[in-house]
Amino acid sequence: MAKKITKWEPEDFEPEMTTHWSFPKRGDWATHDAKWRGNWSPYIPRNIILRYSNEGDLVLDQFAGGGTTLVEAKLLNRDIIGVDVNDEALNRCKEKIDFEHEGANGKVFMSKGDARDLFFINDSSIDLICTHPPYANIIKYSDDIKEDLSRLKIKDFLEEMKKVASECYRVLKKDKFCAVLMGDTRQKGNMIPMSFEVMKIFQDTGFKLKELIIKEQHNCKATGYWKTNSVKYNFLLIAHEYLFVFKK
Repeated sequence: MAKKITKWEPEDFEPEMTTHWSFPKRGDWATHDAKWRGNWSPYIPRNIILRYSNEGDLVLDQFAGGGTTLVEAKLLNRDIIGVDVNDEALNRCKEKIDFEHEGANGKVFMSKGDARDLFFINDSSIDLICTHPPYANIIKYSDDIKEDLSRLKIKDFLEEMKKVASECYRVLKKDKFCAVLMGDTRQKGNMIPMSFEVMKIFQDTGFKLKELIIKEQHNCKATGYWKTNSVKYNFLLIAHEYLFVFKK
């Protein structure tokens, strides 16, 4: 039996007004939870959807994952296409959007597909892209799905993100926005600025950079293994991600 939902929206919600976003409370309204590894706080898509789209618009999340963006779009009366290559993700998304609530009239369309080839979406048909790709292979979401970008090492991942950016540009309407959250990683003690590489890929595709937002991370492991090693090998724990808002 599905759990009874008592809270349908965040308490005391105020839209973000600066380029530094921090959400110590992850967000637990509607069907949201933190059980899908690496999923983003619902405060992020809520802010993006409210600022960069209107009711009745068509939104796209081609890395649907845990379904957070889909739930927010439905609650905020936007139609949304959710795409993922992973059946496990799609099944979770279906569970998350399976609710009825007065005023939550957004329609959700689910599709199994590859973010590098959105052949089933027409050119210039999307009003907003709001998505959270994997960060290369930092979290692997499958072992055997060949289209899964989370199985790729950084160099190969960045190469494939060129196709993702190209498809984003193709399906988005002119003057509309594409929001992408990306993080960085560390190898042999040194920073790999993967986020800026992705930013450059989107710019090279033709997008203009509307906003560069620093999103604070609150789930950093500052105890045990990582804390010990950060002291031992003298490196700082990464506590932020970048949210890029591009304009076509």
